[in-house]
Amino acid sequence: MNIARFDSLMTSLRTVSDNLAKTLPIKKISSFLEEIQLTKPNWPELRIGRLVASVPIVQGGMGVGISLSSLASAVAEAGGIGVIAANGIGLLEKDYFQDGQAAGLRAFRREIRTAREKTKGIIGVNIMVALNDFHQMLDVAIEEKVDIVFMGAGLPIKGLPVERMRENGVAIVPIVSSARATEMIFKMWGKIYKDIPDAVVFEGPLAGGHLGFTPEQLDDKAFQLQAIVPQIVEALIPFSAEYGRKIPVIAGGGVYSGKDIHDTLNLGAAGVQMATRFVATDECDADIKFKQAYVDCTKEQIGLIKSPVGMPGRAIRNDFIIDAEQGRRPAFKCAWKCLASCKAQDANYCISIALNNARKGLLRQGFVFVGANAYKIKSIVPVASLINELAEGYWLAAHEKVSVKLENLVARAEKLWNTYEGVDSVVKELGKAYVQALQAFPERLPKNPLPELRTQYNKAMSKARNLQFQIAEHVVGAWDLLHEGTSVPVSSSNN
Repeated sequence: MNIARFDSLMTSLRTVSDNLAKTLPIKKISSFLEEIQLTKPNWPELRIGRLVASVPIVQGGMGVGISLSSLASAVAEAGGIGVIAANGIGLLEKDYFQDGQAAGLRAFRREIRTAREKTKGIIGVNIMVALNDFHQMLDVAIEEKVDIVFMGAGLPIKGLPVERMRENGVAIVPIVSSARATEMIFKMWGKIYKDIPDAVVFEGPLAGGHLGFTPEQLDDKAFQLQAIVPQIVEALIPFSAEYGRKIPVIAGGGVYSGKDIHDTLNLGAAGVQMATRFVATDECDADIKFKQAYVDCTKEQIGLIKSPVGMPGRAIRNDFIIDAEQGRRPAFKCAWKCLASCKAQDANYCISIALNNARKGLLRQGFVFVGANAYKIKSIVPVASLINELAEGYWLAAHEKVSVKLENLVARAEKLWNTYEGVDSVVKELGKAYVQALQAFPERLPKNPLPELRTQYNKAMSKARNLQFQIAEHVVGAWDLLHEGTSVPVSSSNN
C-alpha cells in the first residue's frame, strides 16, 4: 500500500466515523484519526554518544551553500540531525576572491550560530578532510561546540584534536565507503588516541555529488547498501565490545522513501543519511530555480561527471557540463586552492564557482548535483511535511500486514455504512407511516394497521442498530491496528 492509498483510507475512515458519531452516542470517534495523523510512527531513535534524535535521519551535508542554517535548523527542529556543510561556504561572502579562507571561516561560524538561534535540536557540520583549511574549519566547529562533526572525502586519522573535541562535547563521525576503511580508521584511532569515533556514515554509490567509488563500482551490487552495511556493522562489533559502547551505522545514498528507511534499518543501520530529498524543501538554502531543477529533471538527465577534484560525481547533465567536457568553458579565476587535489585547469572550470552559480539559480553558468533518485521528486514541500511523509511510509513498510487488514476493515465499514443508509431510509419511512396511521385511526381506517407497522418498524430499527454496532467495531478495529505502529496511548475515555 502506498501513501496516497493510505491517505485515501484515512479519509474514508474519517467519513464513516463522523457519520456514525451522528447516529450513535459514541464520543470522539473521529478524534482517534486526528490523533493518528498527528502522531509520528514509532520508528527507533538514533543515538550517537550522548545525543538522541527522535527521527533517525541525518540530513546530508551539501556544500557550496545548499545546506546552511535554514535547512539544518529545520531538520533539527523536526527531530532529525541537521547538517551545515563547510566546503565552499566562503562563496557566500563578498570578499571571497580577496581572502577565500578567511571568508569561509567567517561564513561557517555565522551559519552555525544562526542555526543555534533557530533550534535547540541537534546541529552537525560536514567538513571534508581534503579541504586545505580542514583543521581551521574543525577549530571553528569545536569553538562553537557543534553537536557532531561529520568528516568525509578522506580518512580522518592523523592530527585530530580528539581530546579537545571530547572536552567540548563534539561527537565525531567519519564518512566511509567500505568496511575496510572503517576498520582502518578505528584501529588507527585506538593506537593514536586510545579512543574511537562515535558513529560511522556509509555513503553508497547512489548518492549525489562526489562519490567514493570508481565508475565501474557504481552499479555493482557488491558496493550497494545491501552488501556493505551489514559488513560495516559486523566490522564494528569487536570495537564496540572493547570500548563498551554502541557504534551506530548511518547509511545513505539512494535512500528516498519511508520504505527505503525501513529496509535500510533492517540491514543493521541505526539511521539513514538523506540529502537529495531535503533540497526540494522550502527551507533549503538554495535558490528556487535550483530546487525546481530537482522537480523537473528526468531519470535520463541524471548522469556522471568528471570532477576537477579527481572523483566521479552524479549531477543533472546540462550544457555547462557538456561544454566543459569539450573544452569550451571560458577562463575563470581561482580565489585560492581550497582543495589540494583540485585540477580545475584540466577540467576547464572551478567546481566551487560552478556550484555556487547553480545555488544562486544561474543554472547555465553551473550545474546541480543530485542523487540517483532525484527524478522521483514531484514538488517542493516544507521539511516538516517531508518528515511526516517519510514517517508514514516507514509505518506502512513496517506494518505491511496491518496495512492490508486496515484496507479490508475500511472496505467493510464503507459497505456496511451503505447498507445502513438503505435500512435507515426504511426506518424513517416506516416511522412516518406509523405517525400517519396514529393520526388517521380509527376514524378513516377500516382496519387497525398499528401492530403490523410497529413490528416492521422495530425490525428495521433493530437491523439498523445492529449495522451501527458492526460499523463501530470496524472503526475501533482500525484504530487498534493503527495504534500498533504509533506511540499514542489508547484511552478508554474515548470509547
